[in-house]
Amino acid sequence: MSGSWLPTAAALAAGAVGLTVLWPLRASSRRAPFIALVVALGLAGYGVYSLVGTPQAATQAPDTGEPATLAAGVAQLQQALARDPQRADGWALLGRSQQALGNLAEANAAYARAVQLAPDEPEVLVEAAQARAQADPARTFDDTALQWLRHAQQLAPDGERAGWLIGIALRQRGQDAEAAATWEALLPRLAPGAAKALRAQIAVARDKAGLPAAAQAASASPSLAVTVSLAPAFAARLQVPADARVFVIARVPGGPPMPVAVQKHALAELPLQVTLDDADSPMPTQPLSAHPEVEVFARLSASGQANRQDGDVDSPIVRVRLPHAGPVPLVIGGP
Repeated sequence: MSGSWLPTAAALAAGAVGLTVLWPLRASSRRAPFIALVVALGLAGYGVYSLVGTPQAATQAPDTGEPATLAAGVAQLQQALARDPQRADGWALLGRSQQALGNLAEANAAYARAVQLAPDEPEVLVEAAQARAQADPARTFDDTALQWLRHAQQLAPDGERAGWLIGIALRQRGQDAEAAATWEALLPRLAPGAAKALRAQIAVARDKAGLPAAAQAASASPSLAVTVSLAPAFAARLQVPADARVFVIARVPGGPPMPVAVQKHALAELPLQVTLDDADSPMPTQPLSAHPEVEVFARLSASGQANRQDGDVDSPIVRVRLPHAGPVPLVIGGP
């Protein structure tokens, strides 16, 4: 039985990866290519597994016991669940498969069974809520779907998908102010592209709610104002080359040393005030706005290199949450 599950699992795994990678295409105007690409990836995963999923595939004739199509795989999965109906993961897999085939009512029923068996699995709850809305003729999130989403958010507060769908459900109910607040809480965790798309939805929700336009400024990408100076006693005895540089660095607390924002300045510019934002991120996939908390410090580099060298002097590290009001003072050579 397990062999018949694996190609279908591979198909759904590929589809899940596609869902993550292609999520920016989910806007209503681009929904058709989004769905087509995700389903295509799922079918490709199914086919790839069928060819290379077992080491013997290259030397043996195809196993005729494996399903030839995704629909056949669904039929085998249904037979397996009839024998072992307490498998929540099996019902969730069946729901994903039925969605890929466009069987929305069947997908909804399968997910409902999965939630019944695993009521505290955030991913299952979110997928089940979305399947329930898709199966509804008006594509609305009813009270049950919204309850599942809120429970998923309680179990996994950092889950972006649950928050996004809760905002949609609230807008469908005319609760535009609550939807805007829900989406705004997601912004610090989103990549710039996704955050930009969400801000457009927030603007619409705020307008519908009659909120003042000035409040929209809170949805701007986080930036961090920093002042940098030398401790007087340290400056009095400082002897460094004329081309020494000062780096202002923000990085993830407890994470890799690669900064999420950095600026380089001449020592002669001190004291100075700078503003770090996404434009200062050396890696587009890890911008400053993607992190709710950073640690920031300044480095005096005699060599002019950002990587720490012998003789470099760092200011004490300051840990801040974003957005942060007011400049963060950094003093090089201070206590």
